[in-house]
Amino acid sequence: MDSLKKSNPVLLIHGIFDTISIFDRTSRYLKNLGWDVYSLNLVPNYGRVGLDKLAEQVDDYVAKTFSPQQSFDLLGFSMGGIVSRYYIQRLGGINRVERLITISSPHNGTLTAYGLNLPGPIQMRPKSSFIEDLNRDMSLLEQINFTSIWTPYDAMIIPARSSEISAGKVIKINVLFHPWMVSDERVLKVVIEELKAAPKSKPIINRSN
Repeated sequence: MDSLKKSNPVLLIHGIFDTISIFDRTSRYLKNLGWDVYSLNLVPNYGRVGLDKLAEQVDDYVAKTFSPQQSFDLLGFSMGGIVSRYYIQRLGGINRVERLITISSPHNGTLTAYGLNLPGPIQMRPKSSFIEDLNRDMSLLEQINFTSIWTPYDAMIIPARSSEISAGKVIKINVLFHPWMVSDERVLKVVIEELKAAPKSKPIINRSN
């Protein structure tokens, strides 16, 4: 495990209705291979506040957990991938994060978000002003190692291809159910490979909104 001694810590960001327990297997898998793994419960987790407010919780957690000089990697599941993008693209995370991996995240919105008329789901609807704003400068994600993993069988992200995005790397893995994406062995192996990838060199950019 000598090659992992200098690996970045990994911060896991869960999805709507989830808690950090959704990452139990993911966390064990990464820790067994030598990574330092962190996670936080986003509160509330059912959409009553906007994803921008949840991203501020991520920002606060990072400030309290990591030294200012510490780079780290982000793994976001479902809504957590969009929260992670907001942190990177709007809250200065681009200066700290070297690798972003999203798993079954609605980068172009999801029709299931019409099921709740709450701030979070409203932001995750297709063509919402929130999604459109993030996607206008998705080229910023090219400055880091960005990977979107998705399954065509996703019944939570509709259409499933919403997890495809014209930035970084897109990887399709045929997993039957949305929550299985963070425990499927094939997905976890891809996560490991992406975390091992050499980081890109990028300029220091201060982003705020």
